[in-house]
Amino acid sequence: MTDDFDLRHRVAREAAALLYFGVEKEYKQAKQKAAETYGTHFLPSNLEVALELNNIADENEGAKRMEHLIQMRKEALEVMKLLVAFCPVLIGSVWRGTIKQGSDIDIAVYSDEPEEINKILGTGGVKVSKIDWKTINKGGETLESLHIHGETVSKYELEIVARARAEVGKKRKCETFGDELKGLSIKKLERVLKTNPSQQFIF
Repeated sequence: MTDDFDLRHRVAREAAALLYFGVEKEYKQAKQKAAETYGTHFLPSNLEVALELNNIADENEGAKRMEHLIQMRKEALEVMKLLVAFCPVLIGSVWRGTIKQGSDIDIAVYSDEPEEINKILGTGGVKVSKIDWKTINKGGETLESLHIHGETVSKYELEIVARARAEVGKKRKCETFGDELKGLSIKKLERVLKTNPSQQFIF
């Protein structure tokens, strides 16, 4: 049992390294490649890989990692205040506190007229570089969302996902960590920045 656990851990660590150094971009492929490296069929969970990825980022980036996290959260708050009318929620690695080199700021907003968001971002100094619609099918339901890519005033990459207003408060499961994708509202993010600005939300 101990040997199996150790092997699983090594595969998770290898998969995380492949993701961290950009050899692979998707968890599934990273896990498969790591398993092949160790000659096993053991595949760790996405959560196990994500936790190892977090450890590797800490080891390689040190204290600067948390400095970047705090700054990214501050930048996210400014963007969210611009978009206050659209119920903004900070999600992704900046919410989790699991950023690594190359991470962007992910914010979910809700609007039935998402084109208005682009105009507001411009007034706040956000440079929009790309806008595209994405369609996914979940549980037999077709969902559309507008993805706005840009750059904050401090040059952090930004992705805003605009969903229909009817989806406000809808529970979503995180495919990586397996828990509820809660994120942080403006008020909650302000509280985190005041009390524990580098807090992680990984469990």
